[in-house]
Amino acid sequence: MNIAFIPVRCGSKSIPLKNIKPFCGKPLVYWSLKALQDSTNIDVIFVATDCEEIKQVVNAFGFSKVQVYDRQAQNASDKASTESVMLEFIRTQNFNQNDTFILVQATSPLTQTKDFDNALKILKKEDADSLLTCVRTKRFFWNSNGTSINYDYKNRPRRQDFDGLLMENGAFYINTVGNIVKDKNRLSGKIAIYEMPEYTAVEIDEEDDWQVVQTLMQKYVLTSKKSQKIKLFLSDVDGTLTDAGMYYGNNGEEFKKFNTHDGKGFERLRKAGVKTGLITSENTRIVENRAKKLKVDYVYQGIEHLGKLEIVKQMCKELNISLEEVAYIGDDVNCKELLEHVGIAACPANALKEVTQIQNILLLCKNGGEGVVREFIEFLFEKGYV
Repeated sequence: MNIAFIPVRCGSKSIPLKNIKPFCGKPLVYWSLKALQDSTNIDVIFVATDCEEIKQVVNAFGFSKVQVYDRQAQNASDKASTESVMLEFIRTQNFNQNDTFILVQATSPLTQTKDFDNALKILKKEDADSLLTCVRTKRFFWNSNGTSINYDYKNRPRRQDFDGLLMENGAFYINTVGNIVKDKNRLSGKIAIYEMPEYTAVEIDEEDDWQVVQTLMQKYVLTSKKSQKIKLFLSDVDGTLTDAGMYYGNNGEEFKKFNTHDGKGFERLRKAGVKTGLITSENTRIVENRAKKLKVDYVYQGIEHLGKLEIVKQMCKELNISLEEVAYIGDDVNCKELLEHVGIAACPANALKEVTQIQNILLLCKNGGEGVVREFIEFLFEKGYV
């Protein structure tokens, strides 16, 4: 079972009752609860509070997965740790030791449903015990004694060539119930990292933070929820439409294994008026034949990674659409450049790590060749992008 836990309390010296103060038209805690409620991977959500006002507001949302837990006063003071209320809560429940426990901070309203879903997939994929969220900062850090921490000031790197450092953003943490009880900590064992966009670095602690995060919310979250309809759907081939396997017959014939379910997905897009295409670095008759079977509008083969983006820009110009109106799914580094620029990007569950960590990418449940393209297409229909 996947359990989400949000601790909120009455006391807040900087912003009184900030957890239910209106933020972008809703009480602050609403945004975290809504993101969790919309996740098919979250089974139950608990809000731990010592405040009757907060309790009434949370119950009024009417979210089916949400329950309110009355936390003890000693674990709701300024000096009480988050771990103390987590342990208090767990001891009152009858959870399984292997249940997944997700600590979520209401002060990070920029966290979206896909962040919870993708983080759970990464935790499983990396076979980690726990996980925390971070952002990558490309600032230069120094010690108080005048020595640089993360770069050589004599050879100052360009931002685009600088890996930067991962900084904890406090959005959420994942562990098991058993680990939390045993280690009395939100993190333990092998720790995985889920990298979030840089704009999620700000937590709401002070009044100034409130104004900054509201602006970021309007720009990155609320606007994206009203994004334009998709007018062009593109897919990579090897590792996406196929399982990336190379099959050869006795006479040297080359074979690729496709999934029939993907074909029905392309048919749905075609009937909805969405242009479709395949874009791949390979150049084979097999792809040409599969493209004919799928009845796609465009087929580009033999395209290297930098060329993919340029080709799609040309396609957009011909169709009089923007990159924001393009959806693309790919799995390898030669897809990365294009994935970073389209409106909606997705990758199979077994995509390369460099691809799965692209900001805002949709990490799907299926592997390449298992109908993952159909999974992406169904997501587009479900979310109203088509």
